[in-house]
Amino acid sequence: MASSKEIRTKIKSVKNTQKITKAMEMVSVSKMRKAQERMRHARPYAEKIRNIAAHLAGANSEFRHPFLVRPEVIKNIGVIVVTSDKGLCGGLNTNILRATTTKLREIDSAGGKIITTAIGNKGFGFLNRVGAKVVSYVVQLGDAPRMDKLIGPIKVQLDAFERGEIDAVYLAYTRFVNTMTQEPVIEQLLPLPPDRLDETSREYSWDYIYEPDAQTVLEELLVRYVEAIVYQAVAENMASEHSARVVAMKAASDNAKKVIDELQLSYNKARQAAITQELSEIVGGAAAV
Repeated sequence: MASSKEIRTKIKSVKNTQKITKAMEMVSVSKMRKAQERMRHARPYAEKIRNIAAHLAGANSEFRHPFLVRPEVIKNIGVIVVTSDKGLCGGLNTNILRATTTKLREIDSAGGKIITTAIGNKGFGFLNRVGAKVVSYVVQLGDAPRMDKLIGPIKVQLDAFERGEIDAVYLAYTRFVNTMTQEPVIEQLLPLPPDRLDETSREYSWDYIYEPDAQTVLEELLVRYVEAIVYQAVAENMASEHSARVVAMKAASDNAKKVIDELQLSYNKARQAAITQELSEIVGGAAAV
């Protein structure tokens, strides 16, 4: 059994750790509310611009934008991976990176080429470790995503798609469901997914009058579509990150309390044993005299 001094040192160490996890939990609770509010406010706009892009894809336009043309075979792809900059948020990053790895292996086994964009420090480090080709990245986004920081890395993927270097662009992020549940998602960003086009074509059959012309309108709108979807993914990921960190830090604080209780019991037993031994020595000495 460990000595009383060693147990007291362990108790002090665990208590210090508990203070840190409790403080991180409280900070994440405050940030979580703001992140969830920002994410929920962005959802209607993202959904609306998805529908508009799908309507335009099904319209009879004299101009077909490259973002709307579906290739016969998808071989080479670009992947935008959204993760957090910091850890200590449970399995949030692990789950989305595992799903991304599965997708990369699937394309690699088919002989396809892959280029990646990392949004978040954890994803950037992971992609470098596995040897993926990282063509652009952005880290240290802070507590709120800013579009001006995201535009540059996203444009690298868009330019590669327009040049025909890749056949599709995928977006990997963690979708916020609720405080206890976050869902890793990999969805096709470009060209517009077939399921979205088919769903919209069943509901609507619209034609448009373009002003000044179809090319100008589509080029401007579809770039905004991509930026809005990526921004929404980052907002969803941040809400998921803070929610996962709240749960993880609460679990860590609760576990620290259990460890302290167990160590306290061991300390009491060690102290009681030491006192008993001292009394035995005193009684034995008195009896010898």
